[in-house]
Amino acid sequence: MTEQLAQGIAGEQATVEYLRSKGFLIMERNWRCGQQEIDIIATRYGAIHFVEVKTRHIGSLTSPEQAIDARKCRALRRAASAYMAMRGIDAEPQFDLAAVDAMPDGSMRVRYIENAIEFGW
Repeated sequence: MTEQLAQGIAGEQATVEYLRSKGFLIMERNWRCGQQEIDIIATRYGAIHFVEVKTRHIGSLTSPEQAIDARKCRALRRAASAYMAMRGIDAEPQFDLAAVDAMPDGSMRVRYIENAIEFGW
């Protein structure tokens, strides 16, 4: 396993732990449908949250927040639409970003940004 893959897995696990501590119910992790993928799907207070996790070493040239571009936003909207159609969910989705900093000691710091992207249904 590459260091980058291991870091990404650790960032997703840190995000799951963070979400659970805030009262979220984790529905899916690494959900896939063809080429489409959603890192974490969770619910809280009746809302469905599609969570994109971006993990970077602290001090990297680009922050996790900078890793989301227009193409990624379109892909996430398509994936969320597919998931909701397959599950028969008729609710307003929310797209959140978990920006995770990998610290030198191996710990992870999660910054959770709700409504990071508008779905524009």
